[in-house]
Amino acid sequence: MSAQIVPPLAAEDLERASRRDALEQVILVDDQDRAIGEAGKLDSHRLGQLHRAFSILVFNADGDLLLQRRADSKYHFASRWSNSCCGHPRPGESTPMAAGRRLREEFGIRVPLTERAELVYRAEDQESGLIEHEYLHVFHGVHTGDPRPDPTEIGAWRWMSLPEINRSLRLHPHWFTPWFKLLVERLLAR
Repeated sequence: MSAQIVPPLAAEDLERASRRDALEQVILVDDQDRAIGEAGKLDSHRLGQLHRAFSILVFNADGDLLLQRRADSKYHFASRWSNSCCGHPRPGESTPMAAGRRLREEFGIRVPLTERAELVYRAEDQESGLIEHEYLHVFHGVHTGDPRPDPTEIGAWRWMSLPEINRSLRLHPHWFTPWFKLLVERLLAR
């Protein structure tokens, strides 16, 4: 299946999404994922502070992975292909609850999610100057229908087999987010 392009939003909708990002708070953590404070989402990415996050890998019945191309308006790693969904729990919100919330917000789907791994990574976006430094909880789920993506988050989506993903990562690594490459290498390598 080829990529499904998501129609772009009007400028005022993009501005509203940008204001929402500016107000979001993340949970700062130590290297054992113990909460040590809170910070603004954008501030934590400017300073490279370690914070709690999650990534979701949604598969279909054939074992293909749902990928998204991040919207052009994303504050970092815009227009790059990545795993199904990513996000941050809010202060006072459990990570599994946040993962389910964010999957509904980004892709309009509800699926049972199972936590499969934890890892810490750090990556700098050369274009925005922002830094991802996350204690990442990785969830898996299965979905059989088509998603209903939010255009402020997702520019395109597609289902892709693991051999296709590996080939694309090898030939065009710059098309993908650095954490997606890490997830594939550490958790999906065959």
